[in-house]
Amino acid sequence: MAFFNWNSEMSVGIPKIDQQHQKLVGFLNELYEAMQAGKGKDALGKVLNDLLLYTKTHFAAEEQVMSTHRYPGYEDHKARHDKMARKVKDLHEQFRQGSLASPIQITNFLKDWLAKHIMETDKKYGPFLAAKGEK
Repeated sequence: MAFFNWNSEMSVGIPKIDQQHQKLVGFLNELYEAMQAGKGKDALGKVLNDLLLYTKTHFAAEEQVMSTHRYPGYEDHKARHDKMARKVKDLHEQFRQGSLASPIQITNFLKDWLAKHIMETDKKYGPFLAAKGEK
């Protein structure tokens, strides 16, 4: 059973962004499955590295689309992305230094952040961008 289930309510209405969100959810499920198998600490470094790299790609894609269409919430949205990117980078660095909290705490934090960000922040730009013809 997945730790974090993607559902249609989470869709922003832009397939390429929805696919990226699903990939982020997949990273969390990968870590959770490793924890279920007793290999959470082993998987944590890989998942944090994957998240670090992929959040850069995903955030840049979202920001590019918002900027292109002059989304009025762009600056606030970018600031939220920047804050999360720093947090993931800090978590990755803490892991490398051996001072990171448990994998379940990290997984819960990431799940809560991602769900809240998609549902409360990303969902706001969906109708705006769809009205601009973004698909």
